[in-house]
Amino acid sequence: MADYILAGLALVLVGVGMMVVAMFSEARKGGTQVRGGGVLMVGPIPIIFGSDMKWASVAIVLAIVLLLLTFVLNLV
Repeated sequence: MADYILAGLALVLVGVGMMVVAMFSEARKGGTQVRGGGVLMVGPIPIIFGSDMKWASVAIVLAIVLLLLTFVLNLV
């Protein structure tokens, strides 16, 4: 059991390290523009955010899918 915990922790640390390296390498290049969006589910209520309309629309679709999945799984 402890081996799985250590393997999971190692994977998380490697992932965080890769994100930090990518962040600094992109910042050094300059001129990059980051766009994105997401859904924060607070119980059955979605909170949708996005940096532009395209990603906000994707987040809305994701929120609808998550709500439908929640309702279907609660019926079973």
